[in-house]
Formats: sequence, structure tokens, C-alpha cells
Amino acid sequence: MIETIDKIVKQLNIPEEYIEYHGKYKAKILNEYYDKIKDNKSSKLILVTSINPTPYGEGKTTQSIGMAMGMKQIGKNAMLVLREPSLGPTFGIKGGAIGGGMAVIEPQKDINLHFTGDFHAITSANNLLCAAVENSVFYDNPFNIDINSICIKRAMDMNDRGLRKITIGNNSKVEYETGFDITAACELMAICCLVENIKELKDRIDNMLVAYTKDKTPIYAKSFNVSGAMVELLKEAINPNLVQTGEGNPCIVHLGPFANIAHGCNSLIATRLAMKLADYTFVEAGFGADLGAEKFLDIKCRKAGLIPDLAVIVVTVKALKYNGFSSDLSKEDLPALEKGIINLKTHINNMKKFKLPIVVCINRFVTDTDKEIEVVKNYCINLGVKAEISDAYEKGGEGSISLCKLVCKTIEEEKPNFEYMYKDTDCIKDKIEKICKNIYGAKYIKYLEKAEININRATELGYSNMPICIAKTPLSLTDDPKKLGDVKDFTITIRDIKISSGAGFIVAYAGEIMTMPGLGRKSKYEDYSN
Repeated sequence: MIETIDKIVKQLNIPEEYIEYHGKYKAKILNEYYDKIKDNKSSKLILVTSINPTPYGEGKTTQSIGMAMGMKQIGKNAMLVLREPSLGPTFGIKGGAIGGGMAVIEPQKDINLHFTGDFHAITSANNLLCAAVENSVFYDNPFNIDINSICIKRAMDMNDRGLRKITIGNNSKVEYETGFDITAACELMAICCLVENIKELKDRIDNMLVAYTKDKTPIYAKSFNVSGAMVELLKEAINPNLVQTGEGNPCIVHLGPFANIAHGCNSLIATRLAMKLADYTFVEAGFGADLGAEKFLDIKCRKAGLIPDLAVIVVTVKALKYNGFSSDLSKEDLPALEKGIINLKTHINNMKKFKLPIVVCINRFVTDTDKEIEVVKNYCINLGVKAEISDAYEKGGEGSISLCKLVCKTIEEEKPNFEYMYKDTDCIKDKIEKICKNIYGAKYIKYLEKAEININRATELGYSNMPICIAKTPLSLTDDPKKLGDVKDFTITIRDIKISSGAGFIVAYAGEIMTMPGLGRKSKYEDYSN
């Protein structure tokens, strides 16, 4: 039986005037509370990442929850901060994002579904902006907007492939080709995740690039006098959500941008608040270290001035065998494991390039053999990194005790000497190439003509000092989801560039990126029929 949320509030000693209850098991912490505790000592910050995900899942969320619970078991005061699940994946192929087995957050269904309405608020505010831009064009087009240059799309928090490409306004003077993004992929989601207060939220919305005039002059959201209304829709959505683990540990779950199109981690507001409420804070970054961790470090940490104390890389034997092209993942296959383990090596080396201490979490499955576990541990030792097994799925916090002890010991013994992957002053192409070559391992970078044009445009508009957010497949270190294992001398193709001026980064598209996923032949929504 889970605790009522007021008991979790009391654990954190948060005064009632800073809490907004959403039923018995959910609450929002008002952002103003941070100002009251901002001078408190900041906790140790632990980034949880993984190798490239496989169709079977690596259990990154499960292990993040397990570690938070395990820390309590060894007498440590820890907070866990996660992203909110999106309804699209929840009802699609992937499923929800509340952990698994004995390592979950509660109330499970509420968190996976409507939760406290944050995604709905962002969806509504985003679509209001789209409607305001088109309304301006309809009423005499005072800004001389080129209708085909409108670069924002409507959003919906559901997988619906039929909305990827649509025609707006059939047989009207505001007719043009556009489409929908899933809410987690829209720029407004990224903005809400990177702001620190309402004022900054309004400023960033005002600075959103939404279209160009017919003579190529950029038009921003501030021209349409809509940001005030958007902020009214969003003013509660930027307050972090407080829930709990299955063992009654406090957990903040707040917002959730995609990691293949945005920076893939929970809100800055949630992270900085959690770091004032505990001695250790666990933060999960989406997908593998090549996407989520790199963006967490180069975008979110750069913006907030955060320095992680440790990176935990979650790995499964099954995933490594998958990368080694094993024919039967349920059976011991040492040759495939030894072939696929190169993926783990790449991600370990990636975190070393950021000069962070590292611990490898081996998320143990019942099909893993002792020999396979030993291969992974010895491989990590040879790379100068310690690894520990976690049985959090089977045993909850108790199954993570050994891992948590290793985490604490490593933090005590090793200190970060953190470096970004690139400098603010690097040009756009230099930033892209440092990520592609140093993190993905690419040998060559190819720019299509459209990308070249838009890189030049972004530079001319003064945006070359912004961080880079590369949009690519999470399934491979390359831009081709089918290229697994030890791929060498490959080329990353940059197809296009998008200026996310409100969020404060430039998106570089590598490969075909789906910002509106589709449902599978058999999807998770069917699970709700029983």
C-alpha cells in the first residue's frame, strides 16, 4: 500500500503553502519554494544513462528508481527526478515510463496517463501559438509572412501517423502543407524544461522563431501578442510534480522532451529543487549516452551551470548480445557478448571524454549466466571502471544495495573534472563535428544543401553561439538504426538545421527522424482492455 502524498510532503519538510494537492497520491511543489531553500547545500548529482537502447529495453528508469530506493536502505538521503511519460509511447510499442517489477513509481496509471495535466497545457499553448500565427495571416497578413515558411507545427500527445503531413485550411487563403509533432517533440516542451521561472518562460516564448517574411526576415512569437495567454496556460505546468517510489521514497516527475529531437531529460526546475532537498540526486537522461547524456551535459548543464558528480551507465547482457548479433538472447552466447560489448566501451569512453567518474550498472536478467556477468565486469575493470550487478527489478531497493554502496564510494574517491564537448564560441559546423566524431565515432560528416543553407542563415542571424542538439536514431551510434555493433569509418549525414531560438539550441537532423511516431501492429493500448 502506497503512502498518501501528504506523508511524502512531511518527509521533505515542505510547508503546506508551497504544495498544491492533486488527489490523494499526487502533488505539485510550487516553484517559489526553490527561492526559500536556494541557499541550502546542493546534493551530489548522479546522471543515469545507458548504452544504445534495444527493442527489449535496458531498464534505465527501473534502475534509477532502484538506486533511489537502495540509497534509503543504506541510510542515505536521496531524491529521484524523472521525466513524465508521453501518452504516445504509453499506448504505442514502448509502453509507459514508471519502471518495472519491484522498482516502480506510484501511482502508476495516473503517472502514465493524464497525470497532473502538464502535457495537455503544453499542447494547448503550442496550438494557440499556431492558431495566432495563422490568424494574423488571415487578417491581412500585416507582417508579410510567407505562409510556406511557417516553421512551428501543431502538437498532440498521441501517436498518430495520419497527422505527420497534412494540409491546413483547404480552399482558404491560409492553406499550406504542415503536420503535427508529438507534444514531447515540440519546442515549447523544451522551453518549459529549461526555464527557471515564469518571467524566463515568457521571454523564451517571445523569442520563438515561428516564420519568415517574404523577404526572408525572421518573425518571432512576440509579434503576435500571444505569449501572455500561453503563460497563463503554462503557469501551473512548470511546477514540479511530487510522487513516490513503490517503497515510499519521494520522487519528482516533471515534463519530458524527446531525447532524439530535444535534450531528453526532466525540467531544470525539478532538478535544481531536488538538489536542495537531499544529499544525493539521481537524474535520468533519455536513450543512450550518445544522445541523452551528451545533451544533458552540453545543453542542460551548460544552461544551468550543473556539474554531475558521477555517471551511471546501465547495461544488460541481453542488449550487448543483441549488438553482437546473437541468434538466441535467452541462451549463453559469449562470442556474441564479446562482439557486442564494444557498444559499452564507446559509452564508457564518451563519459570519460566529459571527465566524469563512472560506474556501470549491470541490470541482471534471470537468463544471464555467471560467465556472461563475469565477462562484462572484467571488461569494465580493463577499462578502468567498476561495475556492479543490480537486482532492483526482482528485489526493489534491496537489490540495489551493492550498487548504491559502489556509487557512494566512487563519489567519495573520484572527483569530476568536467568539460563540455565544445565551446560556445565554436562555429556551428565545428560543434556538430565534435559531437559526431568524438561521441558517435563518425569519420566523415556530410551536409546536404538544405543544411548548408540553414547553417549559413543561423550564423547570419547570430545563433552560432547556441548549443547543438543533434536529432538522430537512438538505436545506433550512426544515423542508421540498422547499423549495430562495431561500425567503423562511417559517415553522418546532416540533412537540415532548425533554429529553436526559444529553447536556446540549434537542432541538426541526422538521418530520418520521426517527430510524430505511429502505433505498432500490436500496441500497448490493448493492455487496457483487460
